[in-house]
Amino acid sequence: MVYAASRYVSQLTKDTLALVLAGGKGTRLKELTEHQSKPALHFGGKFRVIDFTLSNCVNSGIRQIGIATQYKSHSLLRHLSQGWSHLNRDMGEFVELLPASQQCSSRWYQGTADALFQNIEFIKEQSPKYVLVLAGDHIYKMDYADMLAQHVQSGADLTIGGIEVPINEAANTFGVMQINKSGRVVSFDEKPASPSPLPEDPALALASMGIYVFNTEFLLNELQKDAQSLKSEHDFGNDIVPQCIADCEVHAFRFTDSLSGLKPYWKDIGTLDAFWQANIDLIEVTPKLDIYDDSWPIWTYQKQSPPAKFVFNNDNRRGSATDSMVSGGCIISGATIDRSLLFVDVRVHSYSKITESVILPNVEIGRDVNINRAIIAANCSVPTGMNIGFDHDEDQARGFRVSPNGIVLVTQNMLENLREQAPWEHAIQDYSRPKQLHS
Repeated sequence: MVYAASRYVSQLTKDTLALVLAGGKGTRLKELTEHQSKPALHFGGKFRVIDFTLSNCVNSGIRQIGIATQYKSHSLLRHLSQGWSHLNRDMGEFVELLPASQQCSSRWYQGTADALFQNIEFIKEQSPKYVLVLAGDHIYKMDYADMLAQHVQSGADLTIGGIEVPINEAANTFGVMQINKSGRVVSFDEKPASPSPLPEDPALALASMGIYVFNTEFLLNELQKDAQSLKSEHDFGNDIVPQCIADCEVHAFRFTDSLSGLKPYWKDIGTLDAFWQANIDLIEVTPKLDIYDDSWPIWTYQKQSPPAKFVFNNDNRRGSATDSMVSGGCIISGATIDRSLLFVDVRVHSYSKITESVILPNVEIGRDVNINRAIIAANCSVPTGMNIGFDHDEDQARGFRVSPNGIVLVTQNMLENLREQAPWEHAIQDYSRPKQLHS
């Protein structure tokens, strides 16, 4: 066994180029990704989703990183420029932005494999021994060095990162692998309706994490072949991986906690319910994903905001938060926060109560507001007296979106449409009032 801390593995990471696919639309997130890509979403109070993949790279010792962007990428590119430009190019370290620029054809990126093919000259220029292909829209902590070590030891052409998930969760959602006793992948189905179970546990399937380690020359050859195929959709799951399994040596890396051997935390936040749950997971007393771990920091860019502030301490007007995370710049003015997560620069006015909700940056919540199991999108101004998340028929009648699990999404456009439809209602007359510190 080769351990990730060894000199051998540190050399492997130096010989690796990471390519992050960060062009996802995130259509199942509905209005939350209306103006930005899924990897650019705010997450965990102060981060962006892509910060977790990039932090995994840096903490694993992989510091040559290219990021392929496409869909509504402005906020993502700005974040990457502000937060990830600190790597030292003189030391061979970089985060290179690779927006779709039609270098190989007149097309934008046609799929995940095409995104790499259109940057094939960039890969050749870096001359890595290994290429680590990553998705930029999952929440997890992982030492990629362990996967690299297994890849080299096994003699594989391609290694696919896999995690055990319940059969019902894998159906129509993940690529699913079948492996033999030696860990070789014998079949791969992209989002099957009836996933193949693990031999040792019929209740579980081995789902692809969208993480691939390739020998570089092997990858370049496969990309060239795929680009020339008229039948290909130019996608890793649909085209590259099945072809490699048929013709080459493909192994699975089963992602487990290196100390306990148990299933670690990994979330695809591709739906409103999953996004809400992954944020709420962080406020548990002992969260499954520990963002307070100094040995594996999550790096990001953050606005220089003042500390969170709680004011008023009367019996009926007390600024407080329990079992919650409250970010910098927040002011809780005589309001109650319970089991919720408040992002940067949120202001909650007196007599309001927020429960089991995710409040994104720069939101103002008026007096006497009650919010339950909701996502309030960035830059919203929730008017005085509004109740959200208690009567879903009423929420939908107002134009708010209600998820299958009853999570209510509210955006500023929804609030503006509501004001235009019912300007006479007092509950929304103060929708555009200027911000106040304490009220």
